[in-house]
Amino acid sequence: MIITEPAALALHLRIVGAIMAILVIVNLAVPARYHWREELSRVSLLNRQIFLAHTVFLILLLALFAALFALYAEALLERTPLSRAVLGGLTIFWALRMVMQWFFYSPAIWRGHRFHTVMHTLFSVAWVYVTAICGLALWTVS
Repeated sequence: MIITEPAALALHLRIVGAIMAILVIVNLAVPARYHWREELSRVSLLNRQIFLAHTVFLILLLALFAALFALYAEALLERTPLSRAVLGGLTIFWALRMVMQWFFYSPAIWRGHRFHTVMHTLFSVAWVYVTAICGLALWTVS
């Protein structure tokens, strides 16, 4: 089965949805893993609340992405202006996230730390895959 066939591409979009759902779960565990309560107690109330509000909306956005990819894969593959706009935005969004993984996070965070190196690698692979699938879907509907 060729990946650009609608059924295969819809399957890959659903896999992307599953990745987004996993990211929701991962992001729910991050505060405890990285001791956010203690870390954030050292910043001002305003900065703490902005940070936490952004985190809540990031998790909500990931959950909405998961639903979009999982439930509406076929609709995303229809040749409509809306599907092109959505896929174009998602391709840009995830491509920028992929670039940030490599150029924003300091290698000092993950290099020499087994868990962080594994996570950096897994996230790198995930962002490449998600970006490639969104881009391929965009290409097929354009």
